[in-house]
Amino acid sequence: MIELIPAIDLMDGKCVRLTQGDYGTKKIYGEDPLTVARTFEDHGMRRLHLVDLDGAREGRIVNSRVLENLASHTSLVIDFGGGLKHDRDIATAFECGAQMATAGSIAVREPERVDAWIARYGSDRIILGADARNGKIAVDGWQHTTDEALLPFITSAFRRGIRTVICTDIGRDGMLRGPATALYGEIRRALPDIFLIASGGIAGIGDIEQLDAAGIPAVIFGKALYEGRIRLKDLMRFTNIPEN
Repeated sequence: MIELIPAIDLMDGKCVRLTQGDYGTKKIYGEDPLTVARTFEDHGMRRLHLVDLDGAREGRIVNSRVLENLASHTSLVIDFGGGLKHDRDIATAFECGAQMATAGSIAVREPERVDAWIARYGSDRIILGADARNGKIAVDGWQHTTDEALLPFITSAFRRGIRTVICTDIGRDGMLRGPATALYGEIRRALPDIFLIASGGIAGIGDIEQLDAAGIPAVIFGKALYEGRIRLKDLMRFTNIPEN
């Protein structure tokens, strides 16, 4: 059964969503991230993908207090990303309660630093954030696209010790037009030992079922929830909590 990972993206301490990573498209969905996270937990969710969009833009953790609050007042397993550029950033993330941290831009610019993080914290706690626009890796909160191709980038990271990858097709993110199932299938065929987390484009529960049928281990989704296209109670059949 596919693992469900709802997302909370943070700006100014609030729950927001962007479209294709464009900060100018910000839409606020909740003033209190803790209320949102508790709702996820009440409906059987065990994981949370928490992204510090302010941190991604500024190159440092900004919303650490929100992370600490969510970790202290829920039992959700939180993977945290955004603004992890230095050793002190990842240390702060773990000190504030994140169980896992996502290395995105830093994995492109300083792979040796990510190697050191894996050696220090373990491969089970460091996730690779592979965000791609038109097949090329994007960095800095998706503000810049590199010349690095997606699959070779993931392959190199796997050889260096990465075992979990969040792959986002930026062109689909926030568009509610369905996930890049064919792309994820290609990655799975090339790297069957990677725990691949699909992200971007989820428009309804049918998309989650499609990814599950394709053998994708896990999926991140956000906007479809906030827009009411997916109801949390309809996802409970993917968990061990029965629907009321």
